[in-house]
Amino acid sequence: MRLVDTHAHTWGPDDADLPWQSADLPPGWPGGAHSHADHLAAMDAADVDEAILLPTSLYGRGPRANEYTLRSIEAHPERLWGVGVTEYQTDEKALRASVQRVLAHERMLGLRFHAAFEYGPTPGDLDPTADWIAADEMTPLYEELGRQDGAAFVLAKPQQLPMLAALAERFPDVDFIVEHMAFFEEQIDPAAPPWTNFETLAEHDNAYVKVSSIPRASDESWPYADVEPYVRSLVEWFGPERLLLGSDYPWLHDSASYEACLSWPEAADYLSARDLSYLSYRTFSALFE
Repeated sequence: MRLVDTHAHTWGPDDADLPWQSADLPPGWPGGAHSHADHLAAMDAADVDEAILLPTSLYGRGPRANEYTLRSIEAHPERLWGVGVTEYQTDEKALRASVQRVLAHERMLGLRFHAAFEYGPTPGDLDPTADWIAADEMTPLYEELGRQDGAAFVLAKPQQLPMLAALAERFPDVDFIVEHMAFFEEQIDPAAPPWTNFETLAEHDNAYVKVSSIPRASDESWPYADVEPYVRSLVEWFGPERLLLGSDYPWLHDSASYEACLSWPEAADYLSARDLSYLSYRTFSALFE
C-alpha cells in the first residue's frame, strides 16, 4: 500500500549560501543538516513513498524561508512535496503576492501557520490563546489561498479549534489542516473540552486533521496504545476521509524511529483496512492530486 508521510522536515547546513536564522534543532539532534538526501535515505529504509516537507524555524519567514524546501523538491520531484511560510503581518498586496509566490511551484501545497505561538520570531512563545491567524488583516491571504487552491496547515492547540471552525466557515474555498491532532502535550480528557472542540470543527467539510507526531502525544512505547481514544474520536467525527498520517521526523528522532512514527496504525486493531488506506494515502490523494 502506498504510504505518504504528510509531515516531515529537511534543512541544509548553516553556511554562507543559506544561513540559519535560529538554532532551533530537534531535541537531542547532534547538529548540522538533515538534508533532502538524508531524508530520502530514511524514507527508503522506512518504506515511505512520498513526503510533505514542512518549514522549520531555522530559516525564519523571510524571502529565503522556503528555499531549502524548494531545493529538496527539485532534487526529488517524484517523492517530495512542500509547504511554505511567509510574513503574515503585512499589507494586502504583499500577502497576496506571497501566496502566489509560494504556490507558483506545482508541488507546493499551501502555507503553514504556527497558530499556537505568539506572532514574532518564529516560532515564538507558546500561547494557546493567540488569535493572530484570525485577524481581519489576514482576509486577503485566505482569499488568495482559496483562489490559488492552496491549503492552510495550522499548528494549533485544542483551545484554538473554535477559532479554526470560524475560519473554515468564513473561507470555504480553503482547506484547513490541523497538525499533530492539535499538538496536545499531555493526556487530556478525550470526552470533554477542549478536545471535543474537534467535533464542532468537523462540521466543516474543509477541515482536516493530521494524525501525526504520535510518539510525542503518547506516554507509552510503540504502538502508542494510549492514543486510541483520541484517534477513535477523530475517525468518528471526521471520518477517515479527512485524516492524514504524518511522522514529524526527524523532530522525534530521540524518542522513535521514522518507521515507528508511521507504522503504529498497522497495530491499531480499532482501525479498519479502509481507515488505514485513507490515513496512508487516499486523503492526501483526494486533497492534492
